[in-house]
Amino acid sequence: MSDELDALIHEAADWLRIPSISTGAGHDDALRAAAEWAQRRVLAAGGSCELVDTPNAPLVVGELKAGDGAPTVLIYGHYDVQDPGDEAAWTTPPFEPDIRDGRIYARGACDDKGNFLPLLHVACAMADAGELPVNVRVLIEGGEETGATDVNEWVEADERGADCAIVFDTGMLDPETPALTVGTRGMVFAHLTVRTGERPAHSGMYGGAALNAMHALHAVLAAVLPGPDGRLPEELRSGIALPTPEELATWDALPDGAELLAEVGARPADATAAAELHTRTMADASLDVHRISGGETRTIVPPEVRCDLSVRLAPGQDPAEIAGALEALLRGALPAGAELELKLGTASPSRFDPSAAPLGIARSAMARACGREPVLLRSGGTLPILSSFMHRGIPAIVSGFGLPQDNFHAPDESFTLNGLDLGRRAARALYEDLGAGLARGA
Repeated sequence: MSDELDALIHEAADWLRIPSISTGAGHDDALRAAAEWAQRRVLAAGGSCELVDTPNAPLVVGELKAGDGAPTVLIYGHYDVQDPGDEAAWTTPPFEPDIRDGRIYARGACDDKGNFLPLLHVACAMADAGELPVNVRVLIEGGEETGATDVNEWVEADERGADCAIVFDTGMLDPETPALTVGTRGMVFAHLTVRTGERPAHSGMYGGAALNAMHALHAVLAAVLPGPDGRLPEELRSGIALPTPEELATWDALPDGAELLAEVGARPADATAAAELHTRTMADASLDVHRISGGETRTIVPPEVRCDLSVRLAPGQDPAEIAGALEALLRGALPAGAELELKLGTASPSRFDPSAAPLGIARSAMARACGREPVLLRSGGTLPILSSFMHRGIPAIVSGFGLPQDNFHAPDESFTLNGLDLGRRAARALYEDLGAGLARGA
């Protein structure tokens, strides 16, 4: 084990001991302590750094300077973590980092302290040694797990911009193959309440004549659910940016869809769902009903039912447009006499051109560091910060070294020591190659 990796492991354990939980309440002191921990690392390396107070947790905003004329690279991560849940389900306490079987176990080990830390550690080490070839702007938030928008507002207001951003908050294709995420899905979240009466009616005396809220909800949902081919109504697929040939070429190496569904205990939604898993989850819109609540276990006609659903938006789609289309479809299918109360929330998708100079440099740097060319992926999930980078014209290099076995958001969350090592090597290669490549491009 190299001295630098050993130092990185000790730093990770130190940061992971801080119970910086953002979900729930009562963790403000720990959140600030985690922010101050990162601030001290930047200051100790000779950089400048401040904590920017927000209505939620403070932002860590710092600078490590390479000199005038050097490209500026913004590194982003988050120091807040999910609540560990039932600590009895953990093999070791969630905030007492433990190394076993080549992994470091703790809440936040993968999401996102351990994943992000190599970017910060290497930048500080290179700055301290006078070897940093790029100006590194540090941006670390403490509200990512809660959906706070403080960091987005900061990025939108920061007039300086950056030549590119690096985000280590995702995973590898497999333990040997790195990945670059060039697109993420957005979301329209909807909470529906359907009302059809003032109080429950007796189903024997009024069934078949009284409007049933459950039936009304089913009629409404039928207007937006996928058809037999797995596709949503065209109104909900408007604006989708199709994958580039370059992206599609790398998708041939992706794992089999049927195997991935089986690994999570799921069954294919239709006859072609397994074969189309990657295009459906990375480059198409989808809709899922998450919860239906209402009625009773007795013979009544329910007067009210509630439902939560979300539409995942593909890159290129406009959240406001799709939210409007969703509402129009739902209200258009509402039976006469029923009332629909609808609450909507949105998050934007993102997409970055894989042929952009920073991403081209990143592909070769990652290959040099990891020994294998990274695949180009789109993520089915949502990373809200990326839409702000996209809006500001800052190309984002989105990667990371997590694996499905890391159990992020679950008991016994962990991160491989190999992932820390790959992150360290990739961070150094990215800084070196971006420094040389972007400077020539200027």
